[in-house]
Amino acid sequence: MKPGRLISPPGTYFVTFSTWDRHRFFVVEAYVRMFLKTLYRHRHESRYELHAFVIMPEHVHLLVTPAIDVTIEKAVQLIKGAYSHDLGNIIGRKREIWQRGFTDHRIRSEMDFIHHRNYIRQNPVERGIVPNPCEYPYCSAYPGFTLDPWPSAAEAANLIAS
Repeated sequence: MKPGRLISPPGTYFVTFSTWDRHRFFVVEAYVRMFLKTLYRHRHESRYELHAFVIMPEHVHLLVTPAIDVTIEKAVQLIKGAYSHDLGNIIGRKREIWQRGFTDHRIRSEMDFIHHRNYIRQNPVERGIVPNPCEYPYCSAYPGFTLDPWPSAAEAANLIAS
């Protein structure tokens, strides 16, 4: 039996989750747009701050800071659950959408934040999809996406200390 996740402390997180069996759901533009609506709906509801993202054909990377009353586990549950519900209305409820769970890394410094933000931006370049991150329309490096700034150094230190 697999042990359950512990509840993660407040802070900013680099998060990765994958589609079921690495199915390439996100090559269908309508599915990507639906995911973006889900991602930004919860941001608009102040469930988390969104600092960077990339939606690859079969996985997603996010850089997020959950609201003080939202754990990273809950934030990911909101995103994956709402998207599964919405996509299920189109493709049917009998198909799995996501692999179970997710991986996360708690951001510990400004350098760590910059490293993970760059990793997100470079993901479509490293995969050979585009030569420049700002050319990939499903990445926060693409012009036009609204993102939240990372907390100031003082705020970040308080988040990490708590």
